[in-house]
Amino acid sequence: MTVGGEHLGGVGRVELLGAIAECGSITQAAKLVKMSYKAAWDAIDAMNNLAGEPLVERLTGGKGGGGTRLTPRGRQLVDNFRIIEREHARYLRQLGSQAEGIADDLLLIRRMAMKTTARNQFLGKVAELKQGAVNDEVTLELPGGQHIVAIVTRDSSENLGLVPGAEAFALIKASSIILVADSEGARFSARNQLTGTVTRVQTGAVNTEVVLDLPRGGTIAAIITNQSSTDLAIELGSNVTAIFKASSVILGVPA
Repeated sequence: MTVGGEHLGGVGRVELLGAIAECGSITQAAKLVKMSYKAAWDAIDAMNNLAGEPLVERLTGGKGGGGTRLTPRGRQLVDNFRIIEREHARYLRQLGSQAEGIADDLLLIRRMAMKTTARNQFLGKVAELKQGAVNDEVTLELPGGQHIVAIVTRDSSENLGLVPGAEAFALIKASSIILVADSEGARFSARNQLTGTVTRVQTGAVNTEVVLDLPRGGTIAAIITNQSSTDLAIELGSNVTAIFKASSVILGVPA
């Protein structure tokens, strides 16, 4: 959706949320919007992380073993996006009066439209900035309370306007994530360590994609070899720690 040359984006992903609300099933919703099952889950993970809270939740039990549904926040986002579509010709004047939270959802929709090769996308605020002669160390606090540390050049830090309280994205490629199944007593040089529960495992010809649910919200995905997956005994429900270096984190700021 484009208004006055301003690209709002997010149509496909919001359509996916609307289809989930209608079907109560990721599989059926993906078919409805002509999206693969994996692409649908990837989009949901990205939206949940960018929103800072779940937009979609799993249901257990019931006929067919459960399903999925939108959280109240997810329903609000879909409703507000539809309002923006109807009112796009006048949204600059009426955005603040149509419904609670529309302005925030407009910003969220724009975040979701961001395209990047990095599988993991997190939105947070700069909690701490340590300046160096060449590089700066930036600590980003996520909405769930987790922290991600990044090392960027001093020039990049200044160009992005990274100061305490500023909003920023953390992008981490799935191939940069190292998984550890038993880290008790071990010490690592990697600054970032996020422990979660394995919720999805997709095995390919050579590599396996592992998705972890983080305890205070959000998900993180890693790509490891099939042999590593076997050696670590990766399975649904197991607790695993995702480790990645501060130098593997790419920072960005909303436009």
